[in-house]
Amino acid sequence: MDTLVLLTLTGLGLSALYFLLASGLALIFGLMDVLNFAHGAFLTVAVYAAWRTTSTVGGMPGLLLAVVVGTVVGLALALVVEFVLIRGLYGRPREQILVTVGLSLAVPALVQTAWGAEARTFPVPDALTGTVGVLGARVPVNRFVLIAAAVAVLIAVQLFLNRTRHGLIVRAGVEDRAMVRALGIDVTRAFALVFALGGALAGLAGVLGGLYFGSISPHGGTSYLIFAFVVVIIGGLGSLTGVALASLVVGLVQQYANFYAGGYGDLAVVVLLAVVVLGRPAGGSTLPRRLRQLLGAGPPEAAKASSRPGGGAHPEGTA
Repeated sequence: MDTLVLLTLTGLGLSALYFLLASGLALIFGLMDVLNFAHGAFLTVAVYAAWRTTSTVGGMPGLLLAVVVGTVVGLALALVVEFVLIRGLYGRPREQILVTVGLSLAVPALVQTAWGAEARTFPVPDALTGTVGVLGARVPVNRFVLIAAAVAVLIAVQLFLNRTRHGLIVRAGVEDRAMVRALGIDVTRAFALVFALGGALAGLAGVLGGLYFGSISPHGGTSYLIFAFVVVIIGGLGSLTGVALASLVVGLVQQYANFYAGGYGDLAVVVLLAVVVLGRPAGGSTLPRRLRQLLGAGPPEAAKASSRPGGGAHPEGTA
């Protein structure tokens, strides 16, 4: 019983980490039709900035400051990438993919050049190194930190999109950009805000990933990104709730399989992905269908509708 409790709560912590990264990915693609392969690169830069911060300051103040620094670095990097590289490529998915894949390769290489290829120990405050007794199991405290952070992010992002003026502008701009611009609202700034939010979530995921695993590496963001894509494919792009549920399933399956199936957690996740995709009704797989539309393999009407973020009016300045 204690083993099952430990595996479950540890799996929930891993699920929380996947959700934090996948939610930013789903927001950017779900609202803007930008498949951002550089999302893992945002995480890598942010977690190294956080590592330098917490190594310098130390203790719980250092970790709290590292969370702020990591989140801000992820946000700032996403803003720069959106303004410099992505803004002129809306409606051009092939170029978006090439640019973001290039970033996903170049950024970890630059980080590796600066800090080396070996993994670095992520400093964890003494208060978060202990365990808590739950039904006879000793569960690391940091698992509960990740779970709480994921729940808080889910609630905050849902409130932002559904209850705030900026969130409503984003959703309206996705549906009909021209109409919103006619009202004198700068939708371009709203879409940049979505990209920044995705980068901030990637940065937060990086810091909490360092807390969960206790170490960081230049290519860690790429590994996380693979599972984030799996979560998005399983959960779909319709709502963050679907992504949260998919994260829950993926994290638990991976954790249980690693223990009960001799370390084949990654394989179990791949099998789960195959079962979900093949078992869906025709047309039920949102991500592959939209990818086909974006890349011009779908019906002409769908391809035209997908030539702008979220299927709304064509963004200003696109090809």
